Amino acid sequence: MESTLLNSLFDEQERRPLSVTELNAELRGALERQFSNIWVEGEVTGFTAAASGHWYFNLNDGTSQIRCVCWKGTNFRIRFKPQNGIAIRVRGKVTLYSQRGELQLQVESLEPSGEGALRAAFEQIKAKLEGEGLFAPVLKRPIPFFPRKVAVVTSPTGAAYHDIHNVLTRRAGTVSIVLVPTLVQGEGSADSIRRAVIDANEYNQTLDDADKIDVMIVGRGGGSAEDLWAFNDELLARAIRESEIPVISAVGHEIDWTISDLVADVRAATPSAAAEIVAGREIDLLNDLISAEQTLAQLINYRLLATRGRADAMIGRLNEGFAARYRSAAERFRLASSRLTPQTLRAVIAASANDLALLDHRRTAAVTQLIDRRKDALALQAAKLNALSPLSVLVRGYSITQTADGHVLRDPAKVKPGDRLAIRLEKGQLDAEVISSE
Repeated sequence: MESTLLNSLFDEQERRPLSVTELNAELRGALERQFSNIWVEGEVTGFTAAASGHWYFNLNDGTSQIRCVCWKGTNFRIRFKPQNGIAIRVRGKVTLYSQRGELQLQVESLEPSGEGALRAAFEQIKAKLEGEGLFAPVLKRPIPFFPRKVAVVTSPTGAAYHDIHNVLTRRAGTVSIVLVPTLVQGEGSADSIRRAVIDANEYNQTLDDADKIDVMIVGRGGGSAEDLWAFNDELLARAIRESEIPVISAVGHEIDWTISDLVADVRAATPSAAAEIVAGREIDLLNDLISAEQTLAQLINYRLLATRGRADAMIGRLNEGFAARYRSAAERFRLASSRLTPQTLRAVIAASANDLALLDHRRTAAVTQLIDRRKDALALQAAKLNALSPLSVLVRGYSITQTADGHVLRDPAKVKPGDRLAIRLEKGQLDAEVISSE
């Protein structure tokens, strides 16, 4: 553009003048090349949301102003709607509205700037998500009682990760940490955090049940309201709510509240506090075990002392009882010995021998009688079985004919010429072949 204008001013030969359209086109091209991606900060005035969906407003710094336009195709991605009187920071390119020859800033992205704007944007997003029920207590999931693996979504170089790592390694040595690195500040940080939350869930789906992530910490250390703004992003809030892994939000300091804090399952005042929540379960369990061990040791000592006293008394009673039993048994043995003379023993043996002989005679007679009864019964059953046997008719000259597969043949229609048959006679069997049948 510059060469065209200079040539037109200093060229001695008369040149064809530019049309207004041509001039505006060259000015527009030069502006867009020179100012294609710039950040501008100022106060919103004259804001209008057109029926077409486009946004029109002025950006004013108290001394100068520039007209701005944010097309519908761009502003649907912006989760904050500007308001008159608040400060914002926009990124875009300077262009020229050729039809009117007006300079304007074509906005590509927009974010609040200053405490008032940040507060207004925060309330807008909060009201929208709260109206959809994303903050409802019924949606909050409990943190697993004894988490074994924790994902940490934060900057790998920030103080937040080091605080979390220090607490967990010091107080919960059995918990493994999966770092999911992300931007936590500046342009694109909200999308980076959201993508990290989604990536952690997608990675978790590839793991076996025993290796899955139990809880996710999403956060960063302290900073200004602008520094923490990424954690107020609407899409990030929805990703946290849709996460299959329970989420602890740990952003900034105790006084800082973000949309992520409101939508997460648990809000921790600081990243270190989030780590304490995870590690606290293990410490509590260890403390309970130590306390139980001490109580059990004291109880065992008490029982041992009490048992020892009872055992001493019991041993005394057992000794006394044994001595009494011994004296009684010795007396019974003495009396029995006095009665067991040789003559008495011979008489008892003789009587016992007679009894045994009588019992043996009775046993032999009973066994013989039983065997005879069983033989008679068996002979009777054998006779009945023989009478009913189909083989008994063979004695009278009859035979039994069977097919090759062993079936008894009753109907000649069941065979055809050439089939093999087995004919059972009284004293043997014939193999035959069918010649004909009728």
